[in-house]
Amino acid sequence: MGTDVVTADHPLTILGIDPGLNTTGYGVVRVVRGQFLLIEAGVVRSKAKASIENRLLEIHGGLVEILEQHRPDFLALEQLFSHYSRPTTAILMGHARGVICLAAGAAGVPVKSFEPTKVKKVMTGNGHAPKHQMQQAVKLQLNLAEPPQPADVADALAIAICGFHLSHNPLLA
Repeated sequence: MGTDVVTADHPLTILGIDPGLNTTGYGVVRVVRGQFLLIEAGVVRSKAKASIENRLLEIHGGLVEILEQHRPDFLALEQLFSHYSRPTTAILMGHARGVICLAAGAAGVPVKSFEPTKVKKVMTGNGHAPKHQMQQAVKLQLNLAEPPQPADVADALAIAICGFHLSHNPLLA
């Protein structure tokens, strides 16, 4: 674990995470000889009416299971950003990111953060691409029959794909 070298003998496994307090999207992709393979994708949900500590515990527990099952080489995580009009959202997302980083740290998995606009730019050429455009780009990159649903899953898969591209191509970073 912890290596970024992709060879025929060592494919790279990346866990992409779109953090959220209600819904955390995740996507596990493997890169083999430059090709992306979808391994698993889904969401970790917390109960909206539960206390903050129980919601964070649910997210942490879900991520621990995913990390143990897939043992990724690194975790690609959406970087925290804030809008002045919604500071509470940024703070809540920061809580979710914190427990995700804690789970990765405990598992010995390095975390790499990527700005949402950079992920959108790499995937679509537009740093402000709408959700449906991101879902379509992920569908094409992973050669899927349908766009991934919900959008949190598509975003997590996009973060994983970009995690590879931005880590291996200094011109994109």
